[in-house]
Amino acid sequence: MSTITHTLQVKSHDKPDERRAPEKTLLELNHLGEYSIGRMTMQPGWTWADDIKPVVNTDSCQLLHVGYCVSGALETMLDDGTTATISSGDSYVIPPGHNARVLGDEPYVAIEVHSAADYGVPSSS
Repeated sequence: MSTITHTLQVKSHDKPDERRAPEKTLLELNHLGEYSIGRMTMQPGWTWADDIKPVVNTDSCQLLHVGYCVSGALETMLDDGTTATISSGDSYVIPPGHNARVLGDEPYVAIEVHSAADYGVPSSS
């Protein structure tokens, strides 16, 4: 049986429940029952390998990302060599096993609806 609560909830990302700020990154996270939605901002020059890998201690990002790009551009490279650029107005699914980097001089801003609660959490090892 589902544990979903059926209550109306509205929260602003301008006053998030939680903030995380790894290098060149800001995650503003709201928890809505069993869901977490994050607004992610990565600054120009951000790369997963330089700014997140030291926090999570994996060779590539092992999270599944589902979201919407508000502004900026992000190049994503899967471990198998597949690449894609995510730009303003794009919805995306990025499977586990990838690296990424911000393109250009504009911050990359996205709304993440899957895995936001786990993003940038230090490895337990």
